[in-house]
Amino acid sequence: MSLTFHWFLPTNGDSRHVVGGGHGTPATASGRDRPPTVAYLSQIARAAEDLGFVGALTPTGAWCEDAWLTTAMVSQNTEHLKFLVAFRPGFVSPTLAAQMASTFQRQTGGRLLLNVVTGGESHEQRAYGDFLDKDDRYRRTGEFLQIVRRLWDGKTVDAAGEHLRVEDAKLARLPDPVPEVYFGGSSPIAGEIAAKYVDVYLTWGEPPAQVAEKIAWIRGLAAEEGRTLRFGIRLHVITRDTSAEAWAEANRLLEGFDSETVKSVQAGLARSESEGQRRMLALHGGSRDGLEIHPNLWAGIGLVRGGAGTALVGSHEEVAERIKEYAALGIEEFVLSGYPHLEEAYWFGEGVLPRLAAEGVWQHPVGEQRASAAQVPFAS
Repeated sequence: MSLTFHWFLPTNGDSRHVVGGGHGTPATASGRDRPPTVAYLSQIARAAEDLGFVGALTPTGAWCEDAWLTTAMVSQNTEHLKFLVAFRPGFVSPTLAAQMASTFQRQTGGRLLLNVVTGGESHEQRAYGDFLDKDDRYRRTGEFLQIVRRLWDGKTVDAAGEHLRVEDAKLARLPDPVPEVYFGGSSPIAGEIAAKYVDVYLTWGEPPAQVAEKIAWIRGLAAEEGRTLRFGIRLHVITRDTSAEAWAEANRLLEGFDSETVKSVQAGLARSESEGQRRMLALHGGSRDGLEIHPNLWAGIGLVRGGAGTALVGSHEEVAERIKEYAALGIEEFVLSGYPHLEEAYWFGEGVLPRLAAEGVWQHPVGEQRASAAQVPFAS
């Protein structure tokens, strides 16, 4: 089995400092250091593609650029990289979303992956005209995915659910291939939706014991539906030639966290209805102390950033070992990022991936020549 690695397109801006915000909070001022232009994002995407990342996650929300439009443009500057487009099903009709996905597949040669985000912040959802409560948003997501999957199967769909209704819906052209659906959620109803409709269940970077519990939970629910899912994890990375260098970089980032910014972001995130966000906040408790919550797992990012708030920090060898630890639990896909995203992609791609390749747990997804070159680790 070869592990799959994805990178991240910072459509909220990039910096040598952490760009905070997300989950109902605005991007921090550092996001203006490197604006998310198509040229810069394409530079990151081409680097990720060359290094061996399969895809790139693009976020959704008021804090960042629109994921559909941005990836459509960036895709024209890449050849093989897939785009894990995050979108909220409450903001577009299921028939239109199915059609958009089909078009994206044709225009990019089948390079779309979909990250379905139900939305955990009612105040942000209302800004977009969505006034359902959290549980109803999840129920709508289930209806949405049921309709979309039937359309992708070539069926003519009549559906009258609690939240969505379509009549005589059909696609003129089907997507080829059908995009895989990624999805995350830690509440009971999120587990039900994942078990029924998604291909890959994503978790944020919690300690291995908590991740193992989530995998067992979702795997059990999926089995009841007669289905099997793959599992992925969303993490930041700070990897260097030595452990001391990596932790020095983590401490540099931490020193850049303004106390007022931390206070403001934490107050905003405390309003979140997301169970996953609550679990992220519990890892650091708003404190700068005790942030290494598992060997090489650092919760500092979550002080100023919503959503994924933990990072793997250490030497290339240590980070590779932590990846193998998560893989042993059943994690097959890793969605990674780091500040700044261009440089950090090279640190990971040139430092960690060759070591994983040498151990036979990863291979470059494009071309034997690149895969062969990746087998030899760079000297530390």
